[in-house]
Amino acid sequence: MKLLTGNDLPTGDVIWWTGGDWSRHVEDAVDVGDKGEAIARAEDGARRVNAPYVIDAEPTANGPRPAHIKDRIRALGPTVRPDLTLKPADPAAGEWVI
Repeated sequence: MKLLTGNDLPTGDVIWWTGGDWSRHVEDAVDVGDKGEAIARAEDGARRVNAPYVIDAEPTANGPRPAHIKDRIRALGPTVRPDLTLKPADPAAGEWVI
């Protein structure tokens, strides 16, 4: 089984390809098979995702499970409490300018 993952452009959140859109939940991901690279190129070109890539996964009763520990950690969300992260010196550093 192959999954497509990347990061959401506005938020940086880890996202997973659902077959027609993106989800923040790995349980929603679908097997992209051999079409993953083509989908990644199209989605990257459409600026809907940052740095998409294909990973190996295993199907389970609760949805797909990434095969590599790095991607399992990414699927679970942040590994530190947000209140313990470094705060930027510039309060506006986290704001998006479009």
